[in-house]
Amino acid sequence: MNTRGLRSQLKDSVPVTGLGTQIGAYGVQDTLRSGFSSVKNELLPSHALELSEKNFQLNQDKMNFSTLRNIQGLHAPLKLQMEYRAARQIQRLPFLQSSHLALDTLKGNDESISFEDILNDPAQSEMMGEPHIMVEYKLGLM
Repeated sequence: MNTRGLRSQLKDSVPVTGLGTQIGAYGVQDTLRSGFSSVKNELLPSHALELSEKNFQLNQDKMNFSTLRNIQGLHAPLKLQMEYRAARQIQRLPFLQSSHLALDTLKGNDESISFEDILNDPAQSEMMGEPHIMVEYKLGLM
């Protein structure tokens, strides 16, 4: 077994910060802001391809940007990245889930139906909270 490869996988898969839950002012987990804790999120990847699949979209974007740079020059991927960043900043109020329709349109995902489109219903989301508290926290009033 190649321990060097395994060590690099473990180093890449386990984040150094953020392993624990957020602790509130009284030493108790802040469930309202951080959500429910899950042991599944703290486990190591179970298969070698899991890391590759998690980074698939990032690798695909890097490849598309490098191809675009080779074909059209440096300005094209820079312009596209600025448009992605601007589209990512458009969102609803903190207690409502954003659809990111502009970002999907820029990436070309608006014409395809995927797994997340059918089984990612915001009404069944576990992230629900008091709207007034969430807005005050987002604005820095709490």
